[in-house]
Amino acid sequence: MKKQTLFTMCFLLSSLIYAQDLELTLQPFASGLSSPVDIAHAGDDRLFVVEQGGRIKIVQTDGSVNATPFLDISSQVSGGSEQGLLGLAFHPDYDNNGYFYVSYTDNGGDSQVSRFSVSGDPDVADDTTELNIIDSNQPFPNHNGGSLNFGSDGYLYISWGDGGSGGDPGNRSQNTALLLGKLLRIDVDNPDGGNNYGIPTDNPFAGSVNDAPEIWAYGIRNAWKFTFDSANGDIWIADVGQENVEEVNRAAITEAGLNYGWRCYEGNDPFNTTGCPPDSELTFPIGVYSSSNSTPHCSITGGYVYRGTDFPDMGGIYFFADVCSGMIGGIENIGATNDVVDYGSFGGSWVSFGEDVNNELYIVNISGTIQRVTGEAVLGVNDLKALNISIAPNPVSDRLSIATEDNIPFEITIQDMKGSILHSQKHSGQTTLDLDTSSFAAGLYLAKIVSEQGSAVKKIVKQ
Repeated sequence: MKKQTLFTMCFLLSSLIYAQDLELTLQPFASGLSSPVDIAHAGDDRLFVVEQGGRIKIVQTDGSVNATPFLDISSQVSGGSEQGLLGLAFHPDYDNNGYFYVSYTDNGGDSQVSRFSVSGDPDVADDTTELNIIDSNQPFPNHNGGSLNFGSDGYLYISWGDGGSGGDPGNRSQNTALLLGKLLRIDVDNPDGGNNYGIPTDNPFAGSVNDAPEIWAYGIRNAWKFTFDSANGDIWIADVGQENVEEVNRAAITEAGLNYGWRCYEGNDPFNTTGCPPDSELTFPIGVYSSSNSTPHCSITGGYVYRGTDFPDMGGIYFFADVCSGMIGGIENIGATNDVVDYGSFGGSWVSFGEDVNNELYIVNISGTIQRVTGEAVLGVNDLKALNISIAPNPVSDRLSIATEDNIPFEITIQDMKGSILHSQKHSGQTTLDLDTSSFAAGLYLAKIVSEQGSAVKKIVKQ
């Protein structure tokens, strides 16, 4: 089964738009982790962090990390390149059955998805309970994929890369007899056919004798991270490019059998069209950005559509990041103009995002830290004027002056782009407030003003 998708908006998405309205900041949350690559929650306040070397750590709400790993299978996980323990998903009925699923590269270099059970201690798994669910050979140590999530339909979805090397030399992604370069969908609750899983009857190749019935979508190069939108079940797939293009794909959870085009296309650009189906049978990205030599982008990390409540200005935006440049980006106005937006470089090697039980958003740096993603709409000078408040000079050197024409009390908070608060002060409003900024490093800061008339945020440039 194949779906036809037109080139709608493709060419409008070929470059990044620099954000003007939403200003993202990162708040430090947890540190001291060893090559973290994934985050999941089990329906409570804890965050479960996957470490590539083979351990899962629990992070509490205060950012502290439990000394005892939740799971340690480091002895059976291969390391190096893009291998390791890569993904984690908790069963939708985890509270009752205690099942969770992991995706890893075994000591032979092949991809394995297994089920484990929690022990009597909710903070420690029983590592003797491993049940092998599904596996696949990996001819090369890169492009392992390894993301897995349960959809709103209750089925387990798994992404595996195209088998590695470069350019998909075996054309595995287009070969529907193979599991590599695919998004798989299996029923872990109803095993069948001698396997520890069953095939949903509405899978596109269910019952086929020539095509792998586990396949849900194909034509994927290396979907390092994919997620589901908690509001409507849509699947978002961030697929790492070969040379020049990083791409984001989106589909409804009911859209089976989509062919996302690799290796025929890299994003919207032809790559190797030998023997490819017509374009009308391919599904093209909702958004792309360039990883050319002029910008140090190299590998997209997919995130989530923000559905939390703490930062309403972020609502409905799909967030992604880049491993090399430290850029965090988003797709705004989803379903309308699908604007691909660059919120700036934040200096990390971003390899994963995560949601907590309240759908608040976190981002993972492979160096060992987790930060919370926060954001507010940045209002301009006219908005400050509406509050009868002025901030000058901007750019600033040594001193910043804040004044209100109506002598109304206000509070000012200044923070850097990582979310660290550098100064916070309440002021009567009766006089001009002069702040010493001589100790601030050169760069960009956010000044938030709150008064009884409202609030505004302004970017401040320190020279």
